[in-house]
Amino acid sequence: MPAPYERPEHRRVLPGEYPLWDGALALLNRDLAVTIPEQEPLRLLALRPWGADEPEDVYVALANGEWHGNNLQPGSADDPAYALSAVADAAQDTVMERLWRVWPLCAEHGLGMHPQDADGRIVWWCAGERSRRGPAHVRAAVGALDTLVPARRRNRKK
Repeated sequence: MPAPYERPEHRRVLPGEYPLWDGALALLNRDLAVTIPEQEPLRLLALRPWGADEPEDVYVALANGEWHGNNLQPGSADDPAYALSAVADAAQDTVMERLWRVWPLCAEHGLGMHPQDADGRIVWWCAGERSRRGPAHVRAAVGALDTLVPARRRNRKK
């Protein structure tokens, strides 16, 4: 067991160790790439367990290994929707707290969005109506923010 104020030992989670979390993280990294293109992809980071009988704690971290928030609940590694929701929450906590910016941002309302279950799909939900700038709405499925980016227009002759 580590000393109370010692930095915990951590390791980068290898691809395939937690397949559902890997898949969920790939979707979150798509959203991150389109909304914060200068940011490197997020990754999974594991901290060794405090006790011999306990599972390791897994976090969503920035590429440099910094993270914020709670670990991914071990039970979320067994259900695709639960895994996506858990990884989206953890990714959002890490990005917002470590980069000090709202993420992801609804382009329509300028508000932060939150992952939510909508009929079995995990989506980015905007609370637009609360700000009186328009109704609350689903912006896109988690991992599909890239479908909302307008295509670049070719230069047109005037």
